[in-house]
Amino acid sequence: MKKTEKFRTEKDSLGEVRVPLNALWGAQTQRAIENFPISGIKFKFPFGRSFIKALGAIKYSAAVANQDLGLITSRKANAIKNAARSVMNGDFDDHFPLDVFQTGSGTSTNMNANEVIGNLASKKLKTPISPNDEVNMSQSSNDTIPTAICISALYDMEEFLFPGLELLIKEIDTKAKKLKGKLKTGRTHLMDAMPIDFYQELSGWSAQLKSSRDALIVANKRMLNLPQGGTAIGTGVNAHKDFPKYFCNAVEKVTGFNVKPASNFFQGLSAQDNTSELSSAVKNLSLSLMKISNDLRWMNSGPLTGLSDIELEALQPGSSIMPGKVNPVIPEAVAMACADVMGNDLTISIGSQSGSFQLNVMLPVIAYNLLKSINLMGNCMPLLAKKCIKTFKINEQNNLQNLHRNPILVTALNPIIGYKKAAEIAKKAYKEKRAIIDVASEMTTIERKELESLLDPKNLIKPYF
Repeated sequence: MKKTEKFRTEKDSLGEVRVPLNALWGAQTQRAIENFPISGIKFKFPFGRSFIKALGAIKYSAAVANQDLGLITSRKANAIKNAARSVMNGDFDDHFPLDVFQTGSGTSTNMNANEVIGNLASKKLKTPISPNDEVNMSQSSNDTIPTAICISALYDMEEFLFPGLELLIKEIDTKAKKLKGKLKTGRTHLMDAMPIDFYQELSGWSAQLKSSRDALIVANKRMLNLPQGGTAIGTGVNAHKDFPKYFCNAVEKVTGFNVKPASNFFQGLSAQDNTSELSSAVKNLSLSLMKISNDLRWMNSGPLTGLSDIELEALQPGSSIMPGKVNPVIPEAVAMACADVMGNDLTISIGSQSGSFQLNVMLPVIAYNLLKSINLMGNCMPLLAKKCIKTFKINEQNNLQNLHRNPILVTALNPIIGYKKAAEIAKKAYKEKRAIIDVASEMTTIERKELESLLDPKNLIKPYF
């Protein structure tokens, strides 16, 4: 607190607390500010804005449900709804100051939302509205925070990850079609192998991403099952029996997501299986992006002493001391983001097993890491699509030279001369640095014209997929 700052006094069940005069939060939020000065990481942009938005949607939908069930007057419900809408829209993000590392249930952040919305609604009505009794009516932090994890993930998957993934798949497929018929040396163990078409190589990347997309769609659907209505431990204490149904109907209208009440609230509060599954699917996507990024880096290596299959777009100088050096900066940045996502998934795994009896007590850090992973991948893929895949050029002459001097082409002669004889030809070609066709012509009785056909890289890459 700044010494010159003005304060007001708020009260909660533990007594009086000094709160900054213009802050919309109340006593419980202020206590959390003072109790958890740990990381400075908050549920705000760039990772977590959707979490505040989700809390706004939850408080809005709860007010609708409570109003429709006759549990709160229309006047108060409308004031809460208007305030919650403002929170959803991001009008008061600065009034959500809490550290991600806090009480494991996220009670502090839930009360932060209750106090901000209650304060806004009270000012509008000029009538006190209780954060606990009215904004939090039919709810508990224990079902609100797990529900906020679901809704915030749905928001970010829809806005960032799925569009980014679709764009990357589209650019890879487009590039693959453009490069169909362009050959290069395939590699296994980082060593020269049989020829491959660029189309075929890129089709493997595309297939990886499409497989990830299928898994992400399945995992994302599990987030549509909301545990709101389980309240404190899953029994629904202090909530109307029809509250979950009314609540989900309201959420669907305000968010557009086809949500439904969780089939088992005890699972929804104590376990984070759905979050773990989604995190795992996002992590698996990061593995694919890491593979693609590393392939691009290797293929771009050189330009004189590396593979130099392709040339990535030059985006910035690559060295503070070596003039003319240009580095594969986008694949490197994507690879680092992928590494971070892998670590996030481990954190979520540890957090997910921390469901002791009826409540998981690592919810805030689970939420933060999941949203961070979704956003990282959602932000990386458009960069990879637009600044790498779309713009890279192939070094066709270099690729053709490498192809025709590649002794591994002799593999095509195995059915005719046998593996042992083919190996002798390959070793001689390597040792003498000669074209494989010349050595094969000397060491076999196969006619030169037939060798040209048998060793033609174009005849060794079928079938196209």
